[in-house]
Amino acid sequence: MSQAAAVAAEPDLIVRREDSAGIIRLNRPKAINAMTLEMSLGIDAALDQFENDPAVAVVVLEGAGERGLCAGGDIRGLWESSKVGGDLGKVFWRQEYIMNARIAKYPKPYVAFMDGLVMGGGVGLSAHSAHRVVTEKTKLAMPEVGLGFFPDVGGTWLLSHSPGEIGTYFGLTGQTMNGPDAIYSGFADAVVPSAKWPALRDALTKMRAGATEADVTKLIDGFATGEKSGPVAAMQSSIDKWFGYDRMQDIIAALKADGSEPAQATLKALSEKSPRGMVVTLKLLRLARNAKSLEECLVREYRAALQVFASDDFREGVRAAVIDKDRNPKWSPPDIEDVTPEMIAPYFAEIGADELKFH
Repeated sequence: MSQAAAVAAEPDLIVRREDSAGIIRLNRPKAINAMTLEMSLGIDAALDQFENDPAVAVVVLEGAGERGLCAGGDIRGLWESSKVGGDLGKVFWRQEYIMNARIAKYPKPYVAFMDGLVMGGGVGLSAHSAHRVVTEKTKLAMPEVGLGFFPDVGGTWLLSHSPGEIGTYFGLTGQTMNGPDAIYSGFADAVVPSAKWPALRDALTKMRAGATEADVTKLIDGFATGEKSGPVAAMQSSIDKWFGYDRMQDIIAALKADGSEPAQATLKALSEKSPRGMVVTLKLLRLARNAKSLEECLVREYRAALQVFASDDFREGVRAAVIDKDRNPKWSPPDIEDVTPEMIAPYFAEIGADELKFH
């Protein structure tokens, strides 16, 4: 078998034990490891397997290829299901969100190697884990508002706990964090140069059974650069001033009133996003600030996600960004001023028998 054929024959998810480490490798490098429902179910099964195997001391999540850990969920599949009134959104997000909560409470050390692109669903698999390793190549983003969606997979919980209004900024603009930005924002723990990852990975596979979270942290810190804040930290005071409001109109007015180049660049980024998506996102972020748990945020995100799945904005956002790639979505409604409370209310309504429940 040729090397290309051998690679093609590999499954989308590789689960195996290497010495004392349980390895979970996302293996769709051509799609930057975008996660399908089958992969999500496979990760869940792997977490069961490794939790119950006394020989596994630590779980390691990694992505195949050079481009990134995971560029998100399989958006094209969701779009196709949404177009025909299917139920992939309901099934996929239920599975994914329950797994996000599980990762946050996983009883063994769980190390996520967040190299390259980490977006959307990739954030859900990594940023809730106990040990989050980024590199000089990390580009982490929650760009969902540009798809008529909102930062899900527990993103509203993470963003609402970032310093000041940094999470509001990243959630609404979809801008990219580098590794140190991700640490400052509460999405990562340590910057490890990508050249040092093979040695760190090898050391992780040799951890003794019963290794504690503190043992793993100490090991990772031995490879880390110690960086804790990136370029966005320097913009904190401006970001707090612009985004310290509970209405999108007030945020936009604050940016317009500030003639600086960063303010105008931020305004331009917001002008490309779904007005309805931004209003829903801002409300979810404000509610998340008072949430008692990640699970509470995930329940709220699931309600909103089902509304998004049925919406024209989601289909149009994915069409413009992923399908036709014309980057010219026609949002409904097109302006912030036209987003009414009546439009937004269904995103926050209880959904009876369909509510998200945790095991």
